[in-house]
Amino acid sequence: MPSKTEVKKVIEQADLDKASAIRYEVFVIGQDCPPELEVEFDDESTHFLATVDGEPAGACRWRKTDKGYKLERFAVLEKFRGVGVGKALVNAALEALPADADYVYLHAQVQAASLYTRFGFEQSGPEFEEAGMRHYKMVKK
Repeated sequence: MPSKTEVKKVIEQADLDKASAIRYEVFVIGQDCPPELEVEFDDESTHFLATVDGEPAGACRWRKTDKGYKLERFAVLEKFRGVGVGKALVNAALEALPADADYVYLHAQVQAASLYTRFGFEQSGPEFEEAGMRHYKMVKK
């Protein structure tokens, strides 16, 4: 059982490389997402890296869009699933949003939607497909 989960905002290139590698493994290899789609908007995003006992375990990002702030690319390596890494990532991303972030949303894979409801997100609109996977738009209330 892991003893220490930490999430930090990515500042150094080495941490960005670790976060990118996690996302590549989860989305491109694990879910067959096109690689060019997976890295779209990386340069304008704020990235986060989760570690468990110092080992890279998960990643996510957020970015400002014309609608508000979009949380994206929540990825947890398989061996770290079910121990709170996803929850820690969502919490860290929300805490790091700017004070003017009055509209916060995300596109949740259907199987992960329940995680986001625990943080006050509500489904907005019908199910849709993105990168070949089923999603819901969810908005923070």
